[in-house]
Amino acid sequence: MTTRTLESSNTSAAPELGGPGLLLRLEGLGVLVASVAAYAHLGGNGWLFLALLLLPDLSMLGYVSGPRVGALIYNLFHAYLLPGGLLAGSLTLGWEPGALLALIWLAHVGMDRTVGYGLKYATHFKDTHLSRV
Repeated sequence: MTTRTLESSNTSAAPELGGPGLLLRLEGLGVLVASVAAYAHLGGNGWLFLALLLLPDLSMLGYVSGPRVGALIYNLFHAYLLPGGLLAGSLTLGWEPGALLALIWLAHVGMDRTVGYGLKYATHFKDTHLSRV
């Protein structure tokens, strides 16, 4: 049984701009726009939004422990699952601060997808599900 790495299958430094790559970027743009619109609709503070927008990137510190742990931690904070769950739970419970935080988090993930940053493979920080960055 052989293991195929992303590096051997995609050595292009330029991100794919057609097919699934384009669809995932447009999806990210949709999440970004919807998150910002919902945040504004809920009356969230714009300065707080800007201050917290890059907070999920602190998950890159997981790479201090190596690429496998780094990718796991990074991906936990850059998938839609956790902020989506926080948003659903916050809206269900009527906890507006949680909903606002979730929307900032979702906006961050959508922003990353829009510019081509994807979930990381354990091989290297630059190996993502969208391209090699």
